Amino acid sequence: MTQTESATARAADASGADADTAALAKGGRTNFFGFILRLVARLPFLYVAGRWYGPEAVGRFAFAVLVIELVAQLSTLGLKRGLAEQLSAPGADHRTVVWDGMFVAFLASVTGSAILFLLPQLMFPAGDVDSTDRWMALLVFAIAGTEVALAACAYKFDIGATVRARAIVEPWVISIAAAAFWYVSVRDGLMLSYAAAMVGSFLAALIPMIGHYGGPKGWQPHPAHLIRVAQRNAPLAAADAIEWGTRRLDLFILGQFTSPTIYGIYYMAQQVASLPQKLKTSFEPILGPVITRNLAENKLAAVAAQVSQVGFWIIAAQAGVALALGIPGEAVMGLVGPQFVSGTGALAFLLAAEVVAATAVVSEAALVYVARHRNLLISLATLALQAVLSVTLILIAKSWGLDPIYYAAAVALALMLALGFASLVKARLLAHILKAPVNSLRWALVWATAGAAVLGWGATQLPEWAELLIGVPVILGIYSWLIWTRGFGPADRALFKKHPESADAA
Repeated sequence: MTQTESATARAADASGADADTAALAKGGRTNFFGFILRLVARLPFLYVAGRWYGPEAVGRFAFAVLVIELVAQLSTLGLKRGLAEQLSAPGADHRTVVWDGMFVAFLASVTGSAILFLLPQLMFPAGDVDSTDRWMALLVFAIAGTEVALAACAYKFDIGATVRARAIVEPWVISIAAAAFWYVSVRDGLMLSYAAAMVGSFLAALIPMIGHYGGPKGWQPHPAHLIRVAQRNAPLAAADAIEWGTRRLDLFILGQFTSPTIYGIYYMAQQVASLPQKLKTSFEPILGPVITRNLAENKLAAVAAQVSQVGFWIIAAQAGVALALGIPGEAVMGLVGPQFVSGTGALAFLLAAEVVAATAVVSEAALVYVARHRNLLISLATLALQAVLSVTLILIAKSWGLDPIYYAAAVALALMLALGFASLVKARLLAHILKAPVNSLRWALVWATAGAAVLGWGATQLPEWAELLIGVPVILGIYSWLIWTRGFGPADRALFKKHPESADAA
């Protein structure tokens, strides 16, 4: 290769890297806006569920949702991330790939729905099951189909579809419906509002998918291909299910040791803590397609750089939100309802868990393509570690005669420790495979956290209303200023700038 050709190749690589960064930043900006919308829309549901329906009804609802979403997660057969890889294959017929994927998810959902329909006690172990409860099993395909449709839209860089489905339709429908069902005194108001939200979200995802790929008219399923899809995606499906399981195992274990009331309090703490988790999912739809394209071109160093970059963005954002919600934790939980304040300790550990999990999630976004079986083993080890720690800590709390609400803090602490283990091991494995460093941590995170913590402690001395209205914005403000001035370089600030040419090129 001549010197001119080398220079041209380097320029092309730089242009491609800029385009990828612009695509990631554009997707992150769009979904961050969606996160804000989702936050605003989700809070009314938490208020209505906590103050109107009460902890016991919330606990019953939470366990049913846990089971339904587990079956739906399994029914996607790994297509949430595997679809991008199939669409990137040379000569792939995108329309056929997408509808084959939707059909596979439908077949798996039929099996899962049938089991839940025939055995509704799996969803409602406390009993008192009526005909409405049984029909909730049909929501499995709505949830699985939404995941496949949004994955297909993400491949076209249509992040707006995810924002509309997840940040507008789903949270607003469940909030409005929960209030409406309460006023007409419907027994299963929370479950029915959840059903309405899942169906609405599915339609909001399906319509843009059809716009990108066309409808199923003339499409025919290919049984042999469908079997290969299911077999190839088995490790992805297992990894997705395990990753999902680490965020639900705490609920399941807690349910074996406590009453529905304690379970409902913990569920509400988990819902508040999951708000910063949505920041992480802001980048997931766009990160997969970018990684698969760079891997196809053997640009391993570029993948490592993108994982580190996105990881820092996610950690920086999640840490700020976690501090803003965790420092005035009692006031935040009190907003949901006075009986939920006892869940503040669990909330603190859950918020910390979201921050330490970020590195594992972005590393896994690449590992599922380059080391799917080893990634699966690490995920299994993480799940096992979480289970052992959860049961051990609960038994210790029980032997000390502590109130059962401490069991909630115990499972949250176990989750944080297990996710920290996963982040460390997965980042090291990815760095070894890519032969390039993968590190999302920077000293600026320490300075920003320290500054926010000092001001946050001062805010907790204020009355509860001022703690929320003044303290939360002040914590976020000082944290954001320190991160921006001490931690963000030119590449980081691309997240807040529009690059129409690069984004279009991507």
